[in-house]
Amino acid sequence: MKLRRIRGAGSRTGLACCALATVGALTLAGCGSGDSGDDASGTDDRGPITLAVHKDTSGNLQHQLDVWNKAHPGEKATLIELPDAADAQLQQMVQNAQVKSDAYAVLGLDVTWTAEFAANRWVDPVPASLTKAVDTSGLLPVSLATAKYRGTLYAVPWQSNGALLYYRTDLFKAAGIKAPPTTWQQMQDDCAKVQKLPQGKDLHCYTGQFDKYEGLVVNFSEAVQSAGGRVFDAAGKPTVDTPQAKAALTWLADSFKSGLIPKASLTYKEENARKAFQDGGYVFERQWPYMWDLANKTDGSSKVAGKFEVAALPGQHGPGSSTLGGLSLAVSSFAKHKASARDFIAYLSSEKAQRANMLATSEAPTRTALYDDPTLRKKFPYLDALKDSTHRAVPRPLAVRYGDVSTAIQEAVYPVISGKGDPDSALHALQADLEKLTKQ
Repeated sequence: MKLRRIRGAGSRTGLACCALATVGALTLAGCGSGDSGDDASGTDDRGPITLAVHKDTSGNLQHQLDVWNKAHPGEKATLIELPDAADAQLQQMVQNAQVKSDAYAVLGLDVTWTAEFAANRWVDPVPASLTKAVDTSGLLPVSLATAKYRGTLYAVPWQSNGALLYYRTDLFKAAGIKAPPTTWQQMQDDCAKVQKLPQGKDLHCYTGQFDKYEGLVVNFSEAVQSAGGRVFDAAGKPTVDTPQAKAALTWLADSFKSGLIPKASLTYKEENARKAFQDGGYVFERQWPYMWDLANKTDGSSKVAGKFEVAALPGQHGPGSSTLGGLSLAVSSFAKHKASARDFIAYLSSEKAQRANMLATSEAPTRTALYDDPTLRKKFPYLDALKDSTHRAVPRPLAVRYGDVSTAIQEAVYPVISGKGDPDSALHALQADLEKLTKQ
């Protein structure tokens, strides 16, 4: 879906810049020069607040709000659920900010949105008092980096995400496969073995998130990284007109042509893919950790409970690389009760709350200590794989105009995997488009 931006009086005329070795900085035209975010009212006020974030599919987020509300009856937090797709969430948040609405107090920002919201002064910088209360030293460094803009912290990392390869252990055992694949070719060979089984003849091989939305950007970026390339280099410059990117996009396009990835996946977002795997239709799926608990439910909603494990994503010549996902919490510049909003962020991002959330949902925490927690490691045996995936994950560009960057990638990649374009032409044109978007 293409984002429609509502341009306010204050045009974007600056730079997005985050100088970290592991996080590429994008220099883009467009930093707010108008008066967006200048209103500091509500800084010390307390009272009811709202949390605007993606849909609570687990129900646990509402439970955590209930715990807060019981302890803070005069500062009740209300959940505002945004659309499923990240693109639609961003559009709704941007529209709300551009009219300076106080409807959202705490924002659940995708890790790619910090620069845009900070540059336009739609969110407040994190004050020293909150930094101390949160104890940012215990957060994943790679997640903390995505919450900064020009060296200033504007949000608190709340949930991290590293992609994993889910695979059917029952079918592996039946086919005599000893270990998960580490390369694309091995995955294809494993599928062929499984599909020769009586119980595997109607199964599809692999799926991910390939609808025309942000998930496609993530899956494409992971393919490029897993072929030894990068969509953006460490300096924030686009690098898609390369042999590595061509190998990745060619593999995706050929996989759709051959049926390794079925055409139905062209319509899949996270939940479509999850349900398809849970229904027993696939040997492999690329998915975030949240699926672990849902696919292991024994209430009849999953046909694969206890029949799958996870591993690192496969690559062209060896283990692949995840794109960094996750959410951070920020205080809207237009919120009425900012003191309550800051305390709420400290509560929700605390080690205790993140631990409880992972136990209930299997969502990846941003607290480093939790990856070594004995109880969590017993319940989630994949934590080593997740820790490795998260630490090696590559962030998307920290761009003020990230929505435009994302749209450009979607517009270039989707026709190719749909069989209506060729990788060479698409990547050459995409390189030119991204260079224009990132021109100083």
